[in-house]
Amino acid sequence: MLDQDLARIRAHRNNLSRYRRLLKTKLSDIERRYIERRLAEEQTALEALAADAFPVTFILPNPQSASAATGVEP
Repeated sequence: MLDQDLARIRAHRNNLSRYRRLLKTKLSDIERRYIERRLAEEQTALEALAADAFPVTFILPNPQSASAATGVEP
């Protein structure tokens, strides 16, 4: 599953690079709007996929419960 997720992430990043390169060229207003919309869609898709593939959670200890467990006051 991780290999598939990494392949998808790589595809989205490649698409983002391609769209950014295209935006540096001479485009009509309609073409530019289309590419900007696709760029935003790809970025959103990449962020969602990355969040699913690599969820980050941090558990911060409660200072009161940590001191009670160790017997040391803060």
